[in-house]
Amino acid sequence: MSNEDIISRLPYSKPFLFVDELVSISEEGISGYYSFPKDSFFYKGHFKDNPITPGVILTECCAQIGLVALGICLLGDELVKDSVGVGMTSSEMEFLKPVVPEERVRVVSEKLYFRFNKLKCKVKMYNTNEELVCSGTLAGMLVNKEDEK
Repeated sequence: MSNEDIISRLPYSKPFLFVDELVSISEEGISGYYSFPKDSFFYKGHFKDNPITPGVILTECCAQIGLVALGICLLGDELVKDSVGVGMTSSEMEFLKPVVPEERVRVVSEKLYFRFNKLKCKVKMYNTNEELVCSGTLAGMLVNKEDEK
């Protein structure tokens, strides 16, 4: 499956799609990039006169690249186009540096396990200076909606 095909199968659209590019994909992990547009809705008030990206959005970016995109890759041919269902089951993140508007981040994810359609990964996010922004562990259930019918 190509990088573009994986991105097209993500169950998100703008303004809630936080994946620009996937650059490295294997059965053991994935990495990709996202640039936060300066006119993103969440900067209007977070924080007044000093906008930074909320931690929940950083977590979502890590989950979209590091968990959902990897899960789509792992499901591969079993996945019917536009049929992925996702449910976050746990997250534990540590935030170390702020991410400002227009900053490009890189997310790196390492699979811890994938069984019974539950995927658990270690994720790390780096800023443009290759400084660690946040890291943690994310887990979720990936379901082929076609199987639910």
